[in-house]
Amino acid sequence: MLTTIACIGQHVGEEVKLGCWVYNKRSSGKIQFLQLRDGSGFIQGVVVKAEVSEKTWEQASQLTQESSLYITGVVRADERSPSGYELTVTGIEIIQITHDYPISLKEHGVDFLMDHRHLWLRSPRQRAVMAIRSEIIRAVNEFFQENGFYKVDPPILTPTSAEGTTNLFHTKYFDEDAYLSQSGQLYMEAAAMALGRVYSFGPTFRAEKSKTRRHLIEFWMIEPEMAFVDHEENLRIQENFVTHIVQSVLKNCQSELKVLGRDTSKLEQVCTPFPRITYDDAIRLLQEKGHEIKWGDDFGAPDETAIAEHYDKPVFITKYPTEIKAFYMKPDPERPEVVLCADLIAPEGYGEIIGGSQRIDDPKLLEQRFQEHQLSEEAYKWYMDLRTYGTVPHSGFGLGLERTVAWICGLDHVRETIPFPRMLYRLYP
Repeated sequence: MLTTIACIGQHVGEEVKLGCWVYNKRSSGKIQFLQLRDGSGFIQGVVVKAEVSEKTWEQASQLTQESSLYITGVVRADERSPSGYELTVTGIEIIQITHDYPISLKEHGVDFLMDHRHLWLRSPRQRAVMAIRSEIIRAVNEFFQENGFYKVDPPILTPTSAEGTTNLFHTKYFDEDAYLSQSGQLYMEAAAMALGRVYSFGPTFRAEKSKTRRHLIEFWMIEPEMAFVDHEENLRIQENFVTHIVQSVLKNCQSELKVLGRDTSKLEQVCTPFPRITYDDAIRLLQEKGHEIKWGDDFGAPDETAIAEHYDKPVFITKYPTEIKAFYMKPDPERPEVVLCADLIAPEGYGEIIGGSQRIDDPKLLEQRFQEHQLSEEAYKWYMDLRTYGTVPHSGFGLGLERTVAWICGLDHVRETIPFPRMLYRLYP
C-alpha cells in the first residue's frame, strides 16, 4: 500500500512505499541523493551502495529528472531536512526513465516557462502556489457554509452583461446572441430572494485588452448576495471573510509560504476590523501626494497602492461617485451623488481584491437607472421582477480569487496564481 510524502511523519522507523518522480539527483561516491516529489510534498531519498542490492544501485544510477518510479525505504526523522524527514532507500521499481526534460534547474525566461506551463506546475514554487490556492478555496467554502450561506451556480452563458460594459466575449446561442459571464451577481440576487444568503464560486470572463500584472482574461470570482443586509453589515461580513481566509492559510500552509519566501508577519496583522477611508478623503490624500486626480475620477493601480501604503492591513475605500459605479448600486440617502459601496484594497501594492455595495431596492429608481445607462428593459425584465415582487434591502460583493492568491503568496504577477492562465496574448497550453 502506498503512502504519501505529506503523511510520511506518521511512519518514522517504518518501511514505506511511495509513487513519485525525481525532481533532482546528486551523487557522492557510494551514496546517491534523490530529491523526490509525489504532489503532496518533497523528500530526500538516500541510496547507500553498501546497504542495497546491486540492481537497486544501478536503477538509482539510471534515474533522471522527472523519471517516475515506486520507491521503498525506511523513514528517518532529520531536523536538517526541510520536510523534517528523510528516506533510507531499500528498493526501486522504475516506471519510466525521462530524457531531455525541457525545464532544467537553471533559470528560464517567463515566455519559455509559460509555453511549458503544463510542466512548470511541477516545480516547488508553483506547487506551493497551487496548494495555497486550494487552501483558499477550502476556506472560502468553509466560511460561507459555517455562516448560513447556500452555494448557487449561476449560468456561464448569459443574454446580457451584469454591469452594462462592452468588454464581453460574444458567441451565438443557436439563433440568439449570448455572452460569456463577466459576473454571476444578478443571478445571485435572484437566488438571495429565494434562499436569503447565497454565494457563487465560478469562472468569469473579461474581454479587456489589458496586460497589467493584475489582470487575467479568465478568472474565478466568489460572489455572495444577502437579503436584508445593509452596507454596514456587508462590510463586516467582508472583513470577517478575508480574515478567515488569511488565518486559514497561515495555519495550514506554513511550509508552502516558506517555499515562497513569504513574509508572514505582514499576513499575521490581518484581523478585524479593517480601516476605512471615504472616496472624498482618498482623493484629498492623493492630491496631497501630488497625484493628478480630481473628484469623479476612478482610481488607477498607482493610486490604490499610494492609499494602501498608509495601512498595514486591507483598507476599505467607501462611497464612490454614483457616475463611475454600476447601475445597480444604491445611492447614499443622505448624499445621492455617492453610492453605498466599497472597494477593499489589499496591502503591499496588490490593489482591489473586493468590490461590493448595497443594491438598489426601489423599483422606480432601478427603472430610471436602466434609462440612464441605456439598458434594455426587455432584457432586464427578470431583474426588475426581483424589485416588483417582494423587494427588500440587500447587499453583496465579489472577491477575485487570483488577486487574493497573488497577495497572500506575495507574487509579482497573477499569471502564477491559476493553473493555466489566459492572458491577452496567451491561449496555450
